[in-house]
Amino acid sequence: MTEPNYDEQVTAQLKANTSSVLRLIGEDPDREGLLKTPERVAKALQVLTRGYREDPAEVLRSAMFREDYSQMVIVRDIDFYSLCEHHMLPFFGKVHVAYIPNGYITGLSKIARVVDIFSHRLQVQERMTLQIKECIQNTLSPLGVMVVVEAEHMCMQMRGVEKPHAITTTSDFTGAFRQAKTRQEFMNLIKD
Repeated sequence: MTEPNYDEQVTAQLKANTSSVLRLIGEDPDREGLLKTPERVAKALQVLTRGYREDPAEVLRSAMFREDYSQMVIVRDIDFYSLCEHHMLPFFGKVHVAYIPNGYITGLSKIARVVDIFSHRLQVQERMTLQIKECIQNTLSPLGVMVVVEAEHMCMQMRGVEKPHAITTTSDFTGAFRQAKTRQEFMNLIKD
């Protein structure tokens, strides 16, 4: 993997703010173990939020092909990692996407890239589910799209109710997936 491009101004500001946070929680940012922490945090945050600097619709359009195929296309078990916007703690899991083409398909890896772009923003799972669905629907104009997201939230596991292993599932759909039979076919196909 290539080294990401870091914005020097953003890195400098994040480093300064991270040093302030370390002081506020009672740490010494000048102690040996923390000397490089502000820079590491600054770079990590830029990687974890890189989705703000990418256009998911453009990713789909970059590999859009005319194809006379009108059956369900499923990309399942797409791993993702995101930060919840309420606590900036990680949530992670799997995304399952199906669409029924209407004259156009896209490269399968582009579906995973769309998930990656939306997950690399401060998020809530519900909105991320909706954004993935809307991006695919609005860009490809398929007969229907369905997205299911299954995730564990560290904000529920490490703080608050402290419930490890709780899984949150969200789904959203359009078009042909409004039919219970089509939704059920998708759900059956993504089961382990």
